[in-house]
Amino acid sequence: MIRLSSLFLTRSIMVVSLMFISAAAESKEFLVEQYATPDKELMVPVEGGQVYVRVNGEINKKATPAVFIHGGPGGRHNSFARLLGLADERSIILYDQLDSGKSEQPNNPKNWRIERFVEELEAIRTTLGTERWHVVGHSWGSAIALEYAARYPQHVASMVLGGTYISTSHWIKDANLLVDKASTQVKVTLTACESASPPSPEECGSAYTKLYSKFYQRPSTSKEAVDYAARIGGNGFNPKIYRAMWGASEFSSTGTLKTYDAVSLLKKIDGKRTMYLVGQYDSARIDTVQAFVALTSGAELGVVPGASHSFISDRPIATEAILRGWFNRNDVPFALLKR
Repeated sequence: MIRLSSLFLTRSIMVVSLMFISAAAESKEFLVEQYATPDKELMVPVEGGQVYVRVNGEINKKATPAVFIHGGPGGRHNSFARLLGLADERSIILYDQLDSGKSEQPNNPKNWRIERFVEELEAIRTTLGTERWHVVGHSWGSAIALEYAARYPQHVASMVLGGTYISTSHWIKDANLLVDKASTQVKVTLTACESASPPSPEECGSAYTKLYSKFYQRPSTSKEAVDYAARIGGNGFNPKIYRAMWGASEFSSTGTLKTYDAVSLLKKIDGKRTMYLVGQYDSARIDTVQAFVALTSGAELGVVPGASHSFISDRPIATEAILRGWFNRNDVPFALLKR
């Protein structure tokens, strides 16, 4: 009962905070729209090639910049473009990892190492010239964010581990729990969806929706998202790196990440500047993430109401409000941002 009461109190406080933050945002003179054109674009040299980086807002504004790390492996930055409203207060940095999106794609397996992805992020920081930034990872991006914070704590103003993946064994356990509760037909469809010849996206989307919750309804892809993908270009999702690092199925790992586990790093990070953020119906189950929170002294847990693992796309307004409040509470003094 104590656990449930604490969760209820946390959510009640969150609702009040969201109302306050939303009202504050409406009063701002300078607003940035979702999917806004970048103020700056560049290709940053990293080990193995060059990565695409886009920036909205001035790096040297008094508010600490924030960088967003997409999932995959093999994903792209596009969904984060729905959060560009945050650039009214600070610089928002989005990028595509090597072999993803608009970045170069040498597709060399030698580049598919955790430490290289971490150094890739650090190369972006040094190129942009900011001393500290908020680091936001989603799904696979959470693993990169955690590894980065453990290696470069002096450059992390705060960290958000969204749709938290930091351990393959924990992820597979959660996936199996979800699948075990599904109907036989859903299980059959999901297996087919993870095969080399999957059914239609609509059929797979319906199966995933039924898997996560009978209450959750997957929103359709917006026209704005489709237009942005066409406008920004790039090669989209890269299945080669996904299969090599993870595997063919979301529910089993056969790639280089099959034994990955970074839970031990939770003791090395600043818990008071760490937030775990998940959707209400996330495949990163709340129970599992709460266990991670317990291992991270002082850390916070945010839950996006009504959202799935893709909570940025499902509930962008709620997600933006949570992040806005988090960033403001964890900004570092402007003097420490100057090189």
